[in-house]
Amino acid sequence: MQAFLSGLFSIYFFTSCAFFVCISALICLVTAPLDPRRRAVHAFSCWWGYHYFQINPLWKLTYEGTENIEPDKTYVLIANHQSLADILVLYGLHKRFKWISKESIYKVPFLGWNMALNEDVLLRRGDIKSIREMMDACRKWLKRDCSIMLFPEGTRSENGELQPFRDGAFRLAMDCNVDVVPIVIDGTFDVLPKGGKHLVFKKNIRIKVLPPVSCSAFEGSSGKMRTYVRDLMASVLAEMRGQNPQNVVKMPAKA
Repeated sequence: MQAFLSGLFSIYFFTSCAFFVCISALICLVTAPLDPRRRAVHAFSCWWGYHYFQINPLWKLTYEGTENIEPDKTYVLIANHQSLADILVLYGLHKRFKWISKESIYKVPFLGWNMALNEDVLLRRGDIKSIREMMDACRKWLKRDCSIMLFPEGTRSENGELQPFRDGAFRLAMDCNVDVVPIVIDGTFDVLPKGGKHLVFKKNIRIKVLPPVSCSAFEGSSGKMRTYVRDLMASVLAEMRGQNPQNVVKMPAKA
């Protein structure tokens, strides 16, 4: 039964993507001259992505702390990465941002086309030139008051646990003097784990948006900020699972 339902969902998913990307293109065509940040097409993309969870009432999503993302401020938004479903879950925040996405996602029909319409940021892994171009593009969007969304682990977790963080998100925050907003997701790993073939259609998923973390307390060190934010997210993830955090995470004293 699980395989059958997963097959039906896959058919609906790709068929609907073919339809919705046409709507995205039309929105972009009509609004792009007056909407250089592509807010209209992003708003539609948020509805499009999130609606896949709405069509199955057995997927119950709980969003907490969304008020920590103020609509008139710019952030580097980061989230832990348990599953491909995380992308749809984060669209459900209905906040404005640009994705940083690896090249392979850009090549997926319909989804990649929609990312191009949104002017999301492409990253070619292992390519130093591409990394530099990605950082430059992100700085450009942040300076234009458009937030960036990325997974600092760089890839999906193979066991649902938090993996080491890369430095890029925190370097961007330091360079542009914007806050980092950590977002902790739990439950999506069970819906579709890395390498999994079938969806699990009954699951509670929690998304917790933490208060913004300012760069000012870290003395210009993106490494210190990275360590602090990862420890904080690991502690919150443990609490969400009903576990006792191993360490009490405290904000460093401001210099």
